[in-house]
Amino acid sequence: MSALTTLSDDLSNAVATAAKSVVTVHGGRRFGASGVVWRPGVVVTTDHALEEDDEIGVSLPDGTRVGAKLAGRDASTDLAILKIDAATAPVAERAPSDALRIGHVVIAVARPGGDGPSASMGVMSALSDSWTTWRGGRVDRFIRADLTLYPGFSGGPLVDTAGRLIGINTSGLTRHWSVALPPSTVDRVVDGLLTKGRIARGYLGVGLQPVRVPESIARTLQLSRSGGAIVVGVEPGSPADRGGVMIGDVLVGIDGTPVSDVEDVHGLLGPDKVGSHSSLRVIRAGALTQVAVTVGERAPSED
Repeated sequence: MSALTTLSDDLSNAVATAAKSVVTVHGGRRFGASGVVWRPGVVVTTDHALEEDDEIGVSLPDGTRVGAKLAGRDASTDLAILKIDAATAPVAERAPSDALRIGHVVIAVARPGGDGPSASMGVMSALSDSWTTWRGGRVDRFIRADLTLYPGFSGGPLVDTAGRLIGINTSGLTRHWSVALPPSTVDRVVDGLLTKGRIARGYLGVGLQPVRVPESIARTLQLSRSGGAIVVGVEPGSPADRGGVMIGDVLVGIDGTPVSDVEDVHGLLGPDKVGSHSSLRVIRAGALTQVAVTVGERAPSED
């Protein structure tokens, strides 16, 4: 029993440590969202849990409620950044990224109601390389924990047994499970939103649908993948239109990188591509064709 008591005390201490940097975000939902003090005067929360852009409030760990200003949103990574004047809550301490292991006990910490912290415990169930969200956001690492994110838990931290932050929890990026956004991704979004108020995203101006390339054509054209993205629409005056992309083209590569579905395309149109000259590899009339385009910047409303 002493071992169990020690474990219980350690987990409780981890929650208490993490909760010092966890706030409640009042942004229009019935349940408040959670947020994390990421930098002095900067709070990170989730985009999907923030229904309003104005009259946002933040309840600090000591119970003080302060006003917050929206610095920006990035729907592609489901992050929103708030600025507050108060600096009474400490910045969250981060766990070493190289210390994460499958099977480690982890805890989701939240403050959904402003009355005190809440927690959900589980184990680290998946760790893998970078991935692209369904809205085209690039996430540096796939982190999934086997635990429940209750209402108001999105925006709070996933922490280790020492209370150190592993990532920001969100239930808004996948249909079947909750994930945590790693600190490197959050830092990139925070920097972009604080500097420009938005995250630049590449824009071609095409409507795409995933399509399977017949095996006979894939073999003839020596394609490494049997999938692609077929162009079902081209916006007049868009980068794709100016470059000569045609309805019916099957996009199978961008700048030498194969693509097999629409998500691959979104993943290759990150901020670094805006304004660049890119080569699209398409199947047209059964043959491979290279189309040169200058990637534009997607307007904030074009999600």
